[in-house]
Amino acid sequence: QVQLVESGGGLVQPGGSLRLSCAASGFSLDYYVIGWFRQAPGKEREGVSCISIGDGSTYYADSVKGRFTIPRDNAKNTVYLQMNSLTPEDTAVHYCAADARFSGPFGSSCLGYAYVSWGQGTQVTVSS
Repeated sequence: QVQLVESGGGLVQPGGSLRLSCAASGFSLDYYVIGWFRQAPGKEREGVSCISIGDGSTYYADSVKGRFTIPRDNAKNTVYLQMNSLTPEDTAVHYCAADARFSGPFGSSCLGYAYVSWGQGTQVTVSS
């Protein structure tokens, strides 16, 4: 069974950091594109970043560029979202998604892919 499980969310003060995990089971992330998305209360879902595991291509939305990165651990079949310099505007439920139909390199188009596999989401709250 293909499954993505996010973890690592929580409450952090402005300026702090969090690392979210997206662990895959039932399939290997090799040659997948992984997208990170978030949705704040009352707002539409926003694409944050993408990575192509096969060639390492990445893309970051302007709202997170320079603050977020997407490390990965192939041995653990896990992709991370390292979030630094967090602000209250980053408060949202964060989701990862995966699809093997796409590949890098890509630009912002990766945020519009119709990903077939989604995790359950993890809450990130940035507040003092």
